[in-house]
Amino acid sequence: MAGERARALARARDILDAQEGRGPVRLLDDAGIVQLLRQARRIAVVGASSNPARASYGVFETLLDAGYDCVPVNPNEREVHGRQAFASLADAVAETGPVDIVDVFRRSELCVPHAREAVAVGAGCLWLQLGVVNWEAATIAAEGGLAVVMDRCTAIEVGRLGR
Repeated sequence: MAGERARALARARDILDAQEGRGPVRLLDDAGIVQLLRQARRIAVVGASSNPARASYGVFETLLDAGYDCVPVNPNEREVHGRQAFASLADAVAETGPVDIVDVFRRSELCVPHAREAVAVGAGCLWLQLGVVNWEAATIAAEGGLAVVMDRCTAIEVGRLGR
């Protein structure tokens, strides 16, 4: 019980740090996100789902409607919104070409391998979805030359800031 409470408090501190721009990595601010969203063409959605009840399903649809070329990355899916799904980011890039944004719908503790893979494929940005905070993944991405967005929803930001 005490261990669970300590983990919950640490997670709350991480989320607050991300929201307030504190932490070991400089996250993109609104101006940086506007520039990113305007320049981006292809977005790989890691954890994309064909289940309409999942947040990634709706976000994927919103990004498609906004004109982005979206690529689903999920080893448990065959296709999402009529798009072929890929087992890994590397497979997706090999088949479809470079990605500008890697949009991650995974639990915070599962993000480090996705950050490493985003660096390896030469993505432009690692975007951890709303509620997803992992400073180690953010640091790996930033040190690999990627822009980093954390604890924000791509669909919300496209709606709020525009494309």
